[in-house]
Amino acid sequence: MKLKTRDFGEIELAEEELFTFTQPLFGFEDYKTFALLFDDELGDELVFLQSAQEPGLRFILSDPAAVKPSYHPPLPENAEALLGKGEYCWWLVTVVAPDFKESTVNLRSPILFNPVTRKAAQILLEDDLPVRSKMFEEEGQ
Repeated sequence: MKLKTRDFGEIELAEEELFTFTQPLFGFEDYKTFALLFDDELGDELVFLQSAQEPGLRFILSDPAAVKPSYHPPLPENAEALLGKGEYCWWLVTVVAPDFKESTVNLRSPILFNPVTRKAAQILLEDDLPVRSKMFEEEGQ
């Protein structure tokens, strides 16, 4: 299928590469189908979450292992019901600031993906975690 994107123009993707959100992104409930697009120049730590329904809608996600190594949220009890059985991976919604060093990640509402079932969900964690945590802040500060 052809996917129109905000940052990469029109690209070719197999439908099997898309993720379906079983619990939508907060504020974007009408958009349920997304692709993860990697940019070789950015490496594997940042990824674009591109809507398959709206070319202008995309988010930047960060790998928590790269930006917050001590971040290990518990899996929600309903993870299997939401996403099916399998291995899960977390990604953090990222706001890239004009001064990249001031960029933030949302630790309170990460996105959980199941690469096998191709399902995803944004999870609101019960822990008292910040919605805007500096991406490059020293751990423990």
